[in-house]
Amino acid sequence: MFKQVKSACDHIELEHRILKWWEDNQAFEKLRKKNAGNEHWSFLDGPITANNPMGVHHAWGRTLKDCYQRYHAMLGHDQRYQNGFDCQGLWVEVEVEKEMGYETKADIERAGLEKFIELCKARVEKYSKVQTNQSIRLGYWMDWSDSYFTMSDENNYTIWTFLKKCHQRGLIYKGMDAMPWCPRCETGISEQERREGYKNVEDVAVFVRFPLQGCEKEYLLIWTTTPWTLAANVAAAVSGDLTYARVRQNGGVYYLAETLLEVLKEKGGYEVEGTICGKEMIGWEYEGPFDELEIVKRTFAEAGYTHRVIEWEEVSDAEGTGIVHIAPGCGKEDFDLGKELNLPVLMPLNEAGIYLDGYGFLTGKYAGAVAEEVFESLKGKRVYFKHEYYRHDYPHCWRCGTALLFRAVSEWYIDMSWRREIMNIVGQIRWIPEWGHDQELNWLENMHDWMISKKRFWGLALPIFECECGWFDVIGDQEELKERAVEGWERFEGQSPHRPWVDAVRIKCDKCGKLTCRITDVGNPWLDAGIVPYSTVKYNTDREYWGKWVPADLVLECFPGQFRNWFYALLAMSTMMEDIPPFRTLLGHALVRDEFGKEMHKSAGNAIWFDEAVEKMGADVMRWIFCGHNPINNLNFGYKLGDQVRRRIFSTWWNVYSFFVNYARLDGFDPQRPAVPHDQLQDIDRWILSKLQALIRLGRESMENYDVAAVVKAAEDFIERLSNWYVRRNRRRYWRPKSESDQDKLAAYQTLYQVLADLCKIMAPVAPFITEEMYQNLVRSHKTDAPESVHHCDYPQFDDALYTEGLAEEMDLVADVVSRVLSIREIKQIRVRQPLQRLIAVTTDERQRKVLKRFEPHLLDELNIKQLEFVESTDQYVSYNVKPNNKNLGPKYGKDLNTITELLGRQSAAEIAQKVDGGINITLQAENKTWELEAQDLIVESDLPGNLVLSEGEEPALILDIAITDPLRREGWARDIVRHIQQIRKDIGLEIQNHIKIDYQTDDKNLQAACDEYQDYIRRETLCDAMAEYDGLTSTDVKQVKIGGAALKVFVQKTS
Repeated sequence: MFKQVKSACDHIELEHRILKWWEDNQAFEKLRKKNAGNEHWSFLDGPITANNPMGVHHAWGRTLKDCYQRYHAMLGHDQRYQNGFDCQGLWVEVEVEKEMGYETKADIERAGLEKFIELCKARVEKYSKVQTNQSIRLGYWMDWSDSYFTMSDENNYTIWTFLKKCHQRGLIYKGMDAMPWCPRCETGISEQERREGYKNVEDVAVFVRFPLQGCEKEYLLIWTTTPWTLAANVAAAVSGDLTYARVRQNGGVYYLAETLLEVLKEKGGYEVEGTICGKEMIGWEYEGPFDELEIVKRTFAEAGYTHRVIEWEEVSDAEGTGIVHIAPGCGKEDFDLGKELNLPVLMPLNEAGIYLDGYGFLTGKYAGAVAEEVFESLKGKRVYFKHEYYRHDYPHCWRCGTALLFRAVSEWYIDMSWRREIMNIVGQIRWIPEWGHDQELNWLENMHDWMISKKRFWGLALPIFECECGWFDVIGDQEELKERAVEGWERFEGQSPHRPWVDAVRIKCDKCGKLTCRITDVGNPWLDAGIVPYSTVKYNTDREYWGKWVPADLVLECFPGQFRNWFYALLAMSTMMEDIPPFRTLLGHALVRDEFGKEMHKSAGNAIWFDEAVEKMGADVMRWIFCGHNPINNLNFGYKLGDQVRRRIFSTWWNVYSFFVNYARLDGFDPQRPAVPHDQLQDIDRWILSKLQALIRLGRESMENYDVAAVVKAAEDFIERLSNWYVRRNRRRYWRPKSESDQDKLAAYQTLYQVLADLCKIMAPVAPFITEEMYQNLVRSHKTDAPESVHHCDYPQFDDALYTEGLAEEMDLVADVVSRVLSIREIKQIRVRQPLQRLIAVTTDERQRKVLKRFEPHLLDELNIKQLEFVESTDQYVSYNVKPNNKNLGPKYGKDLNTITELLGRQSAAEIAQKVDGGINITLQAENKTWELEAQDLIVESDLPGNLVLSEGEEPALILDIAITDPLRREGWARDIVRHIQQIRKDIGLEIQNHIKIDYQTDDKNLQAACDEYQDYIRRETLCDAMAEYDGLTSTDVKQVKIGGAALKVFVQKTS
């Protein structure tokens, strides 16, 4: 027998109960056993960084992953269910540094590298457990005993294999470059990482005069937003195609782009003495702003170099002065230009962003804090012009948030000249959304070589051994390292391949024979995640198993940054390893924002933590939001949205479920009874079953196309129609007294039962908790041989025998008419409980007429209207007035307006209105003259009698008679009385099956007449055995209500 269901659902309590039931009954383990050996479906999990508790933004992707895995499990597919944890890199290091109070790399080294690495491992282990528990709370089914960790030996050694393959093709090299550098983390930032950390900030920019050699008081005027780089100035760049002005101001002559003279205005008046082409300036020599520095003198002397003007095609007149200060040691573009022109390089900073020896007053100072001192020095040399504050996007460390500097340093790279091979793989993959394909190709087309080294501690130990003589080699796996080790293997053996243990190993240089050690750099963290299609799927130990699961059928991750990060790493590494796609389909989703569309930040107070949200909102509600949102758009997430979804969807769904169960209990409904034949069902039963089949068909098609949002949208519409149309229209079928021979009542129960049971299965991947709860009560309570869990069921199959072509559209027409009439009632403030006399449908469409006539009882009962009439035209009800639109006709016909107005008055206004509505021109003639009037030339006004309201714009047009006669008013009062008594029943805690007695009292004669006239109706609707007028009601349980402005006292007593 069904267990009784409360009218309201406590989602949080339900979810915790279901979690325990799943665990106690080993629901997940039984599912895996059930599907083992079947056709497989392969999902590859992108590892979540095990560094902090989950936020709600993590829950979006994890919900979608679980949703598609659950769907494929319901198709019977065997799956791996392997979760991944990303473990290595700055994200973990920075948090450990905060915990330990470390501020620099030197602090780590003083405390001991081994201790630091163990702390990093411990943090990963701690938060992987936290995230595991949070994911379980979300309802995410994974084999949590078999999660992969990117810090594992298998993962690290497989990356060594990848790097070995690159080296064998001559793609690994060490190169010098000026790159973004984090002075706090003391490491270079790769191109991928740099793009993650831009902030819009206000910096100080300075205009500086570079005195021209051999010219009295003549200057190049340059502009820079990084004053700290001026000490490393080598050249000044101009565009050969720009025109520069020679300008005299305050006794000096300045050269700058002629389109940027505005920068001079605040210094007073100026005179343009002439112009010069940028090409003519190339080779001019000038005095640098810090030529007095020892390092500048020595570097230039050794190179035989003087400051000079050079040409650079990147110079423009978009901002500044059109002359760019060039410091090859302090900027990527500057370095590349200097390399091309063989310019000397000044490298002023150490790893912490501190000026090195040789830079005078700057030595020992942090580059990001010397602007004012630089300005004072420039003023003392009389080369300072002015400074200003400048807002721009500037790169910051993606992990710690520090503003980046640029340093010329040596790093290790993979030469990406083989990018075309990767691009070929991209074309073999299905990208959702489709523009992901072009975005990935665009990244590959324009990216630089892949910087794979970082000067940090916790990460992949790059297997590069370098000798002083210039030779280097790459070790491909643990066995090769052991075979080639000359020293240190005993210390390393048994340890993970991390610093400091692996650093003990020495091998012999193949060129000079000396012992060499591994470089101290660790790897770019995207190497860690990019190798997982190989390291986590037994590539090194069971190629047959690996070949079964790779390429993965699906990869699903947040896409804004992953085109240049994880997706790129996966593609590049798989191309190198086996020249195959790592996955067949990629589904990307956008970002989670707060409910106002702003980024969530702890500092802004708008961040929502997962633990808080799931216990306040509920996992099912969260999952519904995530699954129902178009993944290509950012999701504005908040508790208001959760409340809306819970009220609009889950409360409605639960109300239908509780309605069914509680009435089915009363009537002893048995789902195992033979089904009423389909052709004996009412049209409305066949309609909802057709809608159900359409939902099943859409569900399968959409889930196969990774479009769960379409399923959620369709389910929302289905639940609304189920509740507000099917159940509302059929309540009396369930309320009727039980009769063994009542086939119609049985059909109503069987129909609603099938709908609710199948709806559980359709939506189980989206809302696993509430569907499990409903399934256990609806199905397992009566059918013990049914699958033990809703998640063990097969996904429903479309049944053509239950789908009636056209019926859904017909009923939708009826529901649409209902919606439009209810809108009129709302506008006119006429409650639905107030009966109205008639509704007039205006249509010439015989099909519409037949449909509305066929469903007339449902239509009139739902709308509380007495009769439905049909007419083909509104003419008999509507009067029209047509007049010229003088604004349009005046310019066209001017002096003829009076004649046109007179002629219009002679025409049939109704006929003109019909033509105007159909877009047909009106032709008027008089005295051998013709006027052609278009629809916009006329103003058509319509009028109805005061008791009629017209709804046009959709077919059919509707006219509602809103006149309320005294009999209609009394009937409306009777319905109000029923509503109040039903509320009283609820208030005093009666069950739906309890019968009552009603005593009432009123001094209003009209209200008394309504009670007398409609007593049988009131009793029938409220399960009232006796209803009597009673003078002098004084009980404290007496309720007084207002009916039509009059007072009614009511006393309700339970009788059975």
